[in-house]
Amino acid sequence: MATLEVCVDTVTGLRIAAAAPIARIELCGPLAVGGTTPSAGVMRIAARVPVPVYAMIRPRDGDFVFNADDEAAMIADIHAARSAGLAGVVLGASLPDGQLDVSLLARLSTQCAGLGRTLHRAFDLCPDPIAALDAAIDLGFERVLTSGHAKTAPEGAARLAELRQHAAGRISIMAGAGVTPANVRELIDTTGVHEVHASCRSAVPLANPDLIRFGFASSTMQTDRAIIDAMLDSIAEHQPG
Repeated sequence: MATLEVCVDTVTGLRIAAAAPIARIELCGPLAVGGTTPSAGVMRIAARVPVPVYAMIRPRDGDFVFNADDEAAMIADIHAARSAGLAGVVLGASLPDGQLDVSLLARLSTQCAGLGRTLHRAFDLCPDPIAALDAAIDLGFERVLTSGHAKTAPEGAARLAELRQHAAGRISIMAGAGVTPANVRELIDTTGVHEVHASCRSAVPLANPDLIRFGFASSTMQTDRAIIDAMLDSIAEHQPG
């Protein structure tokens, strides 16, 4: 049976997602920039919810080419996630040519004892996805979050199916990006993936529009329980009777 992971970037979103029967939460800083490392305080709150939570470990927005200072911050954040009591972390790192920075990922992984590990969509920048998948398997990741090297997972369905077939159960292929209640059933049917990832958010109006005008806010999106439920219903309807 396919399962759903929901990514959130606020404590409110965390509470909403954790009240639903989902498999996992990816806890991030602002999703408007693709997600960064959440604060230590938010991690501690997240450790108390009844759903496994994996923290994004990404010290800044922009590319995934990290220097020594970035690495030091990432190691400290991995330790913060463990100290908070979270179930796992979400990692990714690239070389300038887009290949996975296997050396850095190996060093980060040595800091992750007791934590689950997801490889994030830095994977989608790799010039050779099969080689990158083999590297992720060798590094011991549980799963790869990927859109199949396309802008959205539905657009990358053929590649997702290829990756799942190559993985052969050695690692989970989790489809993410542009996954909605309207397309998740076809995506699962087409690719054979057993995990899907979505933000399940809708627009929420701000009480004071000056927050955006002054640059204090860049997004009015919030986790929406109705979308989570619709996604779960679509996934359940897909399952063979």
